[in-house]
Amino acid sequence: MEIHESAEDYLECILKLSKEKPVVRSIDIAVEMNYSKPSISVAMKNLRLNGLITVDKNGFITLTEEGRKIAENIYERHLLLTEWLVWLGVDQEIAAGDACRIEHDLSPESYEALKHHVLTEIKGKRED
Repeated sequence: MEIHESAEDYLECILKLSKEKPVVRSIDIAVEMNYSKPSISVAMKNLRLNGLITVDKNGFITLTEEGRKIAENIYERHLLLTEWLVWLGVDQEIAAGDACRIEHDLSPESYEALKHHVLTEIKGKRED
């Protein structure tokens, strides 16, 4: 199944919120992403229909196993890319915004090479 960038952003947001809050609701996502409640409702319906989230009778949103895999992958990319850009001297806020744009389009091969570089070169030098 092909996942669009916006769906990845929603899944990543749900993952991050689930780490901060006991439950995630549509309004939490709307506030976090600064989107309208109707836009979030449509997006959550699409994610639910694609089997990436469940929504219980109280409106609490949970990632399915597949949704969690996608969210964790994109969140890992985001964190690593942000760290790399900050290491290069980019301001934290700018780095996070740029990482959000890059994380969706970077090929698996390029990401793995960059990840190897960050983990061996950058983090290795911090331990010296």
